[in-house]
Amino acid sequence: MKKVVILLFVGLLTWSVSAQEKTAKIEFKTETVDYGEIDKGSDGLRVFEFTNTGNAPLVISKVSSSCGCTIPKKPEAPIMPGKTGEIQVKYDTNRVGPIRKAITVISNADTPTKILKIKGTVKGVEGK
Repeated sequence: MKKVVILLFVGLLTWSVSAQEKTAKIEFKTETVDYGEIDKGSDGLRVFEFTNTGNAPLVISKVSSSCGCTIPKKPEAPIMPGKTGEIQVKYDTNRVGPIRKAITVISNADTPTKILKIKGTVKGVEGK
C-alpha cells in the first residue's frame, strides 16, 4: 500500500510540473496552397499564414523545400503567443507542368516538424 501511495504522489507531482511548462504551438490557416492554373513566368509567390496558439514564443529554426524550384522564407524574429506570422514560398513558374512540392517547417512548437504543400499547374504560353 505504501508503494501505491508513493507512486500516486510522484505521478501527481510530475503531472503538476508538466502542466506548468510553457510551449509554443503553431496553427496554420491552411497547410496546402493551391496555385490553380497559372501562366509560365507569372508571380510564383504565395504565403502560409500561421498563429502561435501556445503560451511561449515560437521560434522557427528552419524551413526547407523538397526541390530547388521552390524557395521558402521564414520569419527571423520569434512569434509571441497569440500573434501571427507567415512563411513565404516562391515557386519558379518558368517550369511548365504540374506543381507538387513539400515545404518542411522545423520549430520549437509542441509539434516540431510540420509539412506544408503547394500544388497547381504552370501552363505554357500558347504559340511559343
